[in-house]
Amino acid sequence: MAQRLATEFVKARLMLPESQMSTFMLQVRDTHIRHSVRMLDSGNREILLEDEDGDLVMLSLEHRRTLYICEISCRISSPRLTHLVRKLFVSFKGNGMVRRIYPGFVMLDFYTEGSVRRIIELTQGASRLVFEHRDRLPELEYRFKSTDVETEIERVRRRVDLLLDRRRGAGEAEEVRRLDALLRTEAEKLFRLEA
Repeated sequence: MAQRLATEFVKARLMLPESQMSTFMLQVRDTHIRHSVRMLDSGNREILLEDEDGDLVMLSLEHRRTLYICEISCRISSPRLTHLVRKLFVSFKGNGMVRRIYPGFVMLDFYTEGSVRRIIELTQGASRLVFEHRDRLPELEYRFKSTDVETEIERVRRRVDLLLDRRRGAGEAEEVRRLDALLRTEAEKLFRLEA
Protein backbone atom coordinates (compact mmCIF):
# COMPACT_ATOMS: atom_id res chain seq x y z
CA MET A 1 0.00 0.00 0.00
CA ALA A 2 1.35 3.42 -0.96
CA GLN A 3 2.53 5.72 1.83
CA ARG A 4 0.57 8.98 1.91
CA LEU A 5 2.85 12.00 1.72
CA ALA A 6 0.30 14.68 2.62
CA THR A 7 -3.37 15.59 2.66
CA GLU A 8 -4.68 18.91 1.40
CA PHE A 9 -8.05 20.28 2.35
CA VAL A 10 -8.99 22.57 -0.55
CA LYS A 11 -11.76 25.08 0.13
CA ALA A 12 -13.32 22.63 2.56
CA ARG A 13 -16.12 24.09 4.62
CA LEU A 14 -18.11 23.01 7.61
CA MET A 15 -20.95 24.75 9.35
CA LEU A 16 -21.99 23.95 12.87
CA PRO A 17 -24.70 25.42 15.04
CA GLU A 18 -23.70 27.03 18.33
CA SER A 19 -25.31 24.06 20.09
CA GLN A 20 -22.69 21.72 18.57
CA MET A 21 -19.66 23.79 19.58
CA SER A 22 -19.13 21.85 22.82
CA THR A 23 -19.22 18.55 20.86
CA PHE A 24 -16.76 20.03 18.36
CA MET A 25 -14.40 21.03 21.17
CA LEU A 26 -14.61 17.54 22.70
CA GLN A 27 -13.65 15.96 19.38
CA VAL A 28 -10.68 18.35 19.02
CA ARG A 29 -9.14 16.86 22.16
CA ASP A 30 -6.64 14.14 21.40
CA THR A 31 -3.88 12.74 23.61
CA HIS A 32 -1.24 13.24 20.90
CA ILE A 33 -2.41 16.62 19.64
CA ARG A 34 -2.17 19.88 21.56
CA HIS A 35 -4.86 22.45 21.01
CA SER A 36 -5.36 26.03 22.02
CA VAL A 37 -8.44 28.18 21.55
CA ARG A 38 -8.44 31.91 21.04
CA MET A 39 -11.70 33.82 21.47
CA LEU A 40 -11.92 37.01 19.41
CA ASP A 41 -14.02 40.10 20.19
CA SER A 42 -16.33 39.43 17.25
CA GLY A 43 -17.33 36.02 18.66
CA ASN A 44 -15.07 34.20 16.22
CA ARG A 45 -12.74 31.48 17.46
CA GLU A 46 -9.35 30.29 16.32
CA ILE A 47 -8.30 26.79 17.22
CA LEU A 48 -4.65 25.86 16.81
CA LEU A 49 -3.94 22.13 16.53
CA GLU A 50 -0.36 20.90 16.86
CA ASP A 51 0.78 17.31 16.86
CA GLU A 52 3.86 15.85 18.56
CA ASP A 53 5.96 16.31 15.40
CA GLY A 54 5.24 20.04 15.26
CA ASP A 55 2.75 19.94 12.35
CA LEU A 56 0.22 22.81 12.77
CA VAL A 57 -3.32 23.49 11.60
CA MET A 58 -5.31 26.65 12.32
CA LEU A 59 -9.08 26.31 12.27
CA SER A 60 -10.84 29.68 12.08
CA LEU A 61 -14.46 29.53 13.13
CA GLU A 62 -16.39 32.59 11.98
CA HIS A 63 -19.47 33.32 14.07
CA ARG A 64 -22.55 34.23 12.00
CA ARG A 65 -25.81 34.52 13.90
CA THR A 66 -26.35 31.02 15.32
CA LEU A 67 -23.71 29.25 13.21
CA TYR A 68 -19.97 28.80 13.24
CA ILE A 69 -18.47 28.51 9.76
CA CYS A 70 -15.04 27.00 9.34
CA GLU A 71 -13.27 27.15 5.99
CA ILE A 72 -10.26 24.88 5.81
CA SER A 73 -7.52 25.27 3.21
CA CYS A 74 -4.35 23.61 4.42
CA ARG A 75 -1.78 20.90 3.74
CA ILE A 76 -1.12 18.36 6.50
CA SER A 77 1.70 15.80 6.59
CA SER A 78 1.06 14.27 9.99
CA PRO A 79 -1.22 11.18 9.83
CA ARG A 80 -2.63 11.85 13.33
CA LEU A 81 -3.49 15.45 12.57
CA THR A 82 -4.92 14.45 9.18
CA HIS A 83 -7.11 11.87 10.87
CA LEU A 84 -8.39 14.38 13.43
CA VAL A 85 -9.23 17.07 10.85
CA ARG A 86 -10.89 14.51 8.55
CA LYS A 87 -12.92 13.17 11.50
CA LEU A 88 -14.12 16.71 12.30
CA PHE A 89 -14.87 17.29 8.62
CA VAL A 90 -16.99 14.13 8.37
CA SER A 91 -18.68 14.44 11.79
CA PHE A 92 -19.80 18.01 11.14
CA LYS A 93 -20.90 17.32 7.56
CA GLY A 94 -18.27 19.28 5.67
CA ASN A 95 -18.34 20.10 1.97
CA GLY A 96 -15.34 20.47 -0.30
CA MET A 97 -12.41 18.67 -1.83
CA VAL A 98 -9.64 16.72 -0.14
CA ARG A 99 -6.45 15.85 -2.03
CA ARG A 100 -4.58 12.79 -0.77
CA ILE A 101 -1.05 12.95 -2.14
CA TYR A 102 0.95 9.74 -2.72
CA PRO A 103 4.23 9.12 -4.56
CA GLY A 104 3.30 9.16 -8.26
CA PHE A 105 -0.43 9.90 -7.95
CA VAL A 106 -3.07 12.02 -6.22
CA MET A 107 -6.54 11.03 -5.06
CA LEU A 108 -9.23 13.73 -5.15
CA ASP A 109 -12.11 13.14 -2.74
CA PHE A 110 -15.22 15.28 -3.21
CA TYR A 111 -17.38 15.55 -0.08
CA THR A 112 -20.97 16.68 0.31
CA GLU A 113 -22.42 16.90 3.80
CA GLY A 114 -19.62 14.78 5.24
CA SER A 115 -19.94 11.91 2.74
CA VAL A 116 -17.65 11.08 -0.15
CA ARG A 117 -19.56 11.57 -3.39
CA ARG A 118 -16.76 11.06 -5.89
CA ILE A 119 -13.12 9.92 -5.93
CA ILE A 120 -10.80 10.61 -8.86
CA GLU A 121 -7.27 9.27 -9.23
CA LEU A 122 -4.80 11.58 -10.98
CA THR A 123 -1.56 10.21 -12.38
CA GLN A 124 0.91 11.87 -14.72
CA GLY A 125 -1.22 12.88 -17.71
CA ALA A 126 -4.29 10.77 -16.85
CA SER A 127 -7.29 10.72 -14.58
CA ARG A 128 -9.61 7.88 -13.63
CA LEU A 129 -12.94 7.88 -11.84
CA VAL A 130 -12.56 5.47 -8.91
CA PHE A 131 -15.91 5.97 -7.18
CA GLU A 132 -19.10 7.94 -7.67
CA HIS A 133 -22.06 7.92 -5.33
CA ARG A 134 -25.34 7.29 -7.09
CA ASP A 135 -28.68 7.79 -5.46
CA ARG A 136 -30.36 4.41 -5.99
CA LEU A 137 -33.60 5.32 -4.20
CA PRO A 138 -35.47 6.73 -7.25
CA GLU A 139 -34.52 3.65 -9.29
CA LEU A 140 -35.69 1.31 -6.54
CA GLU A 141 -38.95 3.23 -6.13
CA TYR A 142 -39.54 2.98 -9.90
CA ARG A 143 -38.92 -0.77 -9.87
CA PHE A 144 -41.15 -1.23 -6.85
CA LYS A 145 -43.98 0.67 -8.53
CA SER A 146 -43.40 -1.02 -11.89
CA THR A 147 -46.03 -3.62 -12.79
CA ASP A 148 -44.36 -4.90 -15.97
CA VAL A 149 -43.81 -8.39 -14.55
CA GLU A 150 -47.38 -8.66 -13.26
CA THR A 151 -48.71 -7.60 -16.67
CA GLU A 152 -46.57 -10.21 -18.44
CA ILE A 153 -47.71 -12.92 -15.97
CA GLU A 154 -51.32 -12.06 -16.77
CA ARG A 155 -50.61 -12.32 -20.55
CA VAL A 156 -48.96 -15.72 -20.13
CA ARG A 157 -51.90 -17.00 -18.07
CA ARG A 158 -54.35 -15.88 -20.78
CA ARG A 159 -52.27 -17.69 -23.45
CA VAL A 160 -52.23 -20.83 -21.25
CA ASP A 161 -56.02 -20.64 -20.86
CA LEU A 162 -56.43 -20.24 -24.64
CA LEU A 163 -54.10 -23.17 -25.34
CA LEU A 164 -55.94 -25.37 -22.82
CA ASP A 165 -59.26 -24.52 -24.50
CA ARG A 166 -57.79 -25.46 -27.91
CA ARG A 167 -56.32 -28.70 -26.49
CA ARG A 168 -59.70 -29.71 -25.05
CA GLY A 169 -61.27 -29.29 -28.51
CA ALA A 170 -58.38 -30.89 -30.45
CA GLY A 171 -59.12 -34.30 -31.84
CA GLU A 172 -55.88 -35.35 -33.54
CA ALA A 173 -52.93 -36.66 -31.52
CA GLU A 174 -50.47 -34.52 -33.51
CA GLU A 175 -52.39 -31.34 -32.63
CA VAL A 176 -52.47 -32.37 -28.92
CA ARG A 177 -48.65 -32.90 -28.92
CA ARG A 178 -48.08 -29.49 -30.56
CA LEU A 179 -50.34 -27.77 -28.01
CA ASP A 180 -48.64 -29.65 -25.13
CA ALA A 181 -45.23 -28.35 -26.34
CA LEU A 182 -46.60 -24.79 -26.42
CA LEU A 183 -48.09 -25.27 -22.94
CA ARG A 184 -44.72 -26.47 -21.58
CA THR A 185 -43.02 -23.35 -23.02
CA GLU A 186 -45.65 -21.06 -21.47
CA ALA A 187 -45.41 -22.90 -18.11
CA GLU A 188 -41.62 -22.33 -18.07
CA LYS A 189 -42.14 -18.62 -18.81
CA LEU A 190 -44.68 -18.42 -16.02
CA PHE A 191 -42.33 -20.18 -13.60
CA ARG A 192 -39.48 -17.74 -14.41
CA LEU A 193 -41.71 -14.67 -14.12
CA GLU A 194 -43.22 -15.73 -10.80
CA ALA A 195 -39.80 -16.53 -9.36
